[in-house]
Amino acid sequence: MKHILTALALLAVLPAQAAEKLTVALDWTPNTNHVGLYVAQAKGWFNDAGLDVEILPYTDTSSGTLVSTGVAQFGILSAVGFHSQRSMGADMTAVMAVVQHETGRLVFNGEREDIQRPADLDGKIYAGFGSAWEKALISSIIRHDGGEGTFDTVTLGTSAYEALANGSVDFTLEVSTWEGVNSELLGRPQRAFNYADYGVPDQHTTFLGGNGGWLAANKDTAAAFVKAAQRGYEFAADNPEEAADMLIAGTAGMLSNPELVHASMKALVEGGYLRDPGEEVGLIDPQLINGIAGFLFEAGILRDANGDPLAELPDVSDWYTNAYLAQ
Repeated sequence: MKHILTALALLAVLPAQAAEKLTVALDWTPNTNHVGLYVAQAKGWFNDAGLDVEILPYTDTSSGTLVSTGVAQFGILSAVGFHSQRSMGADMTAVMAVVQHETGRLVFNGEREDIQRPADLDGKIYAGFGSAWEKALISSIIRHDGGEGTFDTVTLGTSAYEALANGSVDFTLEVSTWEGVNSELLGRPQRAFNYADYGVPDQHTTFLGGNGGWLAANKDTAAAFVKAAQRGYEFAADNPEEAADMLIAGTAGMLSNPELVHASMKALVEGGYLRDPGEEVGLIDPQLINGIAGFLFEAGILRDANGDPLAELPDVSDWYTNAYLAQ
């Protein structure tokens, strides 16, 4: 008995094994695309996996850059940004599809009688965000409808939505599950053209990605993190109201409009954006990856490390993996 007590006493003074620290970078200020991370944090699922996870605040440095340079082990990555940086040699791999389908759309004032089809946008004013993707995307949509694909651009960033509402511009792009939902809440009638209706391939619009070198050296830790995050998104898909409350609570007042957060979660779930029927949450579809990569290549958006357009369509099979997901 004495020996047992001595052993227990020794165990009591031994330090507990420290949780492994990980950082995950956000691609924008906190929103419902990030909900699974905050759910996993609130539920203690990262801790249960032996991980001490820090969600880094959004900065002027893109999440893709933070991941590819190893500042963060993981990051939420916009699809177009991921493909663009990966083609230039960025060291990162998509490990989970956060948003399963295209949530973007081209929008305009719902009361405009002069805009009935994409070809009607020729010569009109677009409120943009400063990326090469926008010009290629919009021109392609207009030309697919028989137009010339010519329009004027003013770069306004997030001010685009106010400019659209007050009539300073004719059209812009938005995320239907966030800005689109917000427009409905504000009572601003809109109509929209969905990309896939005009020749643009569907895509996973948001990924969870990891630093390639770190993933190779830390496979078990990577799997533990991804599975916990996947569990968070699965919970959100099944419990959108509760997940929205966790996101609001976990972001320390950064989300000041609870109605928008709850309405956005409803749109994500009801639109089937977090889960495809009969599939696990987070599964990456090779057909979607190949389809959008082909579109970006043809548009000249995929460039090499020198900034020159790629001469050949790249093999993207090693740009992503489903190996870390629970299946």
